[in-house]
Amino acid sequence: MNKFTYDPERLHYSEVKKDLRSKFIRSFVFITAGLSLAIFLNVIYAFFFDTPYERQIRQENKSLTQDFDLLYQRYSQIDTVLKSLKTTDENIYRMIFESEPVRRSGMMKSEHNNTEFFDLMERDNESLVSETADILNEVFNEIYLNSEEYNHLLNIAGEKFEILTCIPAVQPVSNPDLIRIASGYGYRLHPIYKILKFHSGMDFTAPIGTPVFATGDGIVEEVNFTRRGSGNTIVINHGFEYKTMYSHLDGFRVKKGQNVKRSNVIGWVGNSGLSVAPHLHYEVLLNDKPVNPVNYFFLELSPERYDKMIELSIKSGQSFD
Repeated sequence: MNKFTYDPERLHYSEVKKDLRSKFIRSFVFITAGLSLAIFLNVIYAFFFDTPYERQIRQENKSLTQDFDLLYQRYSQIDTVLKSLKTTDENIYRMIFESEPVRRSGMMKSEHNNTEFFDLMERDNESLVSETADILNEVFNEIYLNSEEYNHLLNIAGEKFEILTCIPAVQPVSNPDLIRIASGYGYRLHPIYKILKFHSGMDFTAPIGTPVFATGDGIVEEVNFTRRGSGNTIVINHGFEYKTMYSHLDGFRVKKGQNVKRSNVIGWVGNSGLSVAPHLHYEVLLNDKPVNPVNYFFLELSPERYDKMIELSIKSGQSFD
């Protein structure tokens, strides 16, 4: 806009002429102000509003974050299963093999694995997440199947371990040198009636008061105090159709219904009932039928000592009860 000045003497308006410098300064101020305003408005817009490209990047980042959250959850599940498998593995080793599991340190490395790693790193984000998820799914499925097999194996091992602790498997008296075997299973001469009679157990000679041990875990089913027949007797029910009987005792250390563990002292050797000398009459019953006890000392006898026990039990010609 042009500016004018009023001349009162001449009663006339005259236009104010601008020099070049004034025009330049004025133009510079306007340009600078315009640029400053444009920059300010651009900054304000960029702060509060996203460009289409920024919105696309932001959406991709959000999607990737969700994908990696899912992958991390998957990883956590796999890690939990692996720890469970480790515990199961240790339990199986300790339960069945009675040893510590073998530890494997380090990982197998190969040029093939390195190549796959670098190829994977060159993929775009979408394919990287997708392929990583596929790999984790395969690993998780494999681990799940192995876990199911481990659990089944552990259940079987637990049952077998319980059976092993219950089945009679040791001698009922301390007999490391096998010198206490007096009479074995089978037909023997009765010490009183002097006739051949089936002897349904094994006799172990020992001084009165010698401790008598439970030969397997179980529950005391009977505690009989009598001066006749088998004398003072204890019957232990081991479950799995097994029972053991300990006769001619001097006294008891257990009562009916009591839980006992293998090698617990349950009584003492005596001379009660129809007995000609202090000894323990020991029987193993399977399905309530007597079986040869010599087959149930496997936990404490080497093959050589086991053969010797069989020989001693066969040679004995007379029972002590």
